Amino acid sequence: MKLIVATIKPFKLEEVREALTSIGVRGMMVTEIKGFGSQSGHTEIYRGAEYAVNFVPKIKLEIAVEDAMADQVVETVSKTARTGKIGDGKIFVLDLQQAVRVRTGETDADAL
Repeated sequence: MKLIVATIKPFKLEEVREALTSIGVRGMMVTEIKGFGSQSGHTEIYRGAEYAVNFVPKIKLEIAVEDAMADQVVETVSKTARTGKIGDGKIFVLDLQQAVRVRTGETDADAL
């Protein structure tokens, strides 16, 4: 099993969710986060005063899938979330050792 952690721009969330649902992803966790990468934040002007925005709003997706589906999920998120501009996000793929569905006690692939 794999845990795919992706950061994307907030306005891309619904489009990514629809694309993942269409390829058979049955669930994901979504968290609103702030962060920075190579863009290191940016400056904005508010009421004539310039100020620095050091952390940019992002959405973090956590998606647990079977090994065979991981590449397809990464490709789908990457293609759907891409705008071609700086700050599109990152995707990390981690090995997932165990999963348990709390309600039923099912484990591993059955718990996904």
